[in-house]
Amino acid sequence: MLDMNMNIAANISAILKKQNKKQTELANAIGTNKQTVNKMLNGARMINAVELNQIAEYLGVRMEDLTRISPEYAETDIALAFMGKVQSDEAKQALKVADELSDMILFHKRVRENGNNMMETWEDD
Repeated sequence: MLDMNMNIAANISAILKKQNKKQTELANAIGTNKQTVNKMLNGARMINAVELNQIAEYLGVRMEDLTRISPEYAETDIALAFMGKVQSDEAKQALKVADELSDMILFHKRVRENGNNMMETWEDD
């Protein structure tokens, strides 16, 4: 299951390691402290878009490189991605039900659209 924040944190950590840079250096570059960067990289704190841009600039990479999804994460369904953020089984079950309902709604919408298209009169050219 994909946790996008942890995916981004893993990408940042990998680039830091590859470039032989420390969390303290990153913290100084983006105007924060090592504790905040540590929380970002271990998933205890979300990374906002401004920080992501600053991190990308400091590391000399594109933001897309930081948000790239690892091939190990085959699941990119947004509802399932949020499941990594909820703690209780009840909340996870509710997200699963909401995901299934949204799939059913979209399916029936497509069926209705196809049915309406089939009912239109055809014009001979």
